[in-house]
Amino acid sequence: MLVLLAGIFVVHIATVIMLFVCTIANVWVVSNAGNASVGLWNNCTNTLCDGTLSYAHEDALKTVQAFMILSIIFSAISLLVFVFQLFTMEKGNRFFLSGATMLVCWLCVLVGVSIYTNRYANGYETYNGSKDHHGYSYILAWICFCFSFIIGVLYLVLRKK
Repeated sequence: MLVLLAGIFVVHIATVIMLFVCTIANVWVVSNAGNASVGLWNNCTNTLCDGTLSYAHEDALKTVQAFMILSIIFSAISLLVFVFQLFTMEKGNRFFLSGATMLVCWLCVLVGVSIYTNRYANGYETYNGSKDHHGYSYILAWICFCFSFIIGVLYLVLRKK
């Protein structure tokens, strides 16, 4: 049981870090030429990330930004609640609150990445009309989606142990 809890703890920390990285990094969409990328905050060209997004005023992008930030917050809160519950609560009630908080994080990632996929990830041209592909931030966000669901469900299952 201790090894399982330690493994879940490590995956949870990795998920928090990956959520932080994928939200901050401006590599959600990359041009095939490799000299331009687009993120949630800036448009980067030739390693200079000072270009503003052409669609920065749109409510959909602001919604994606908000939900990704909320997912980081809920994931960090879930981690803190897990550590707190690990040492303070009796066995029957353990991990329910941390699991519920992690599932809220999962929903935030789902909404944020789904809106981004629908609005911006399909058919956006990053630089001088060149075609594009998904960057590592976009892929990390979907990996965090999977990890947050698995962790949330595991917390709920482990509450009865």
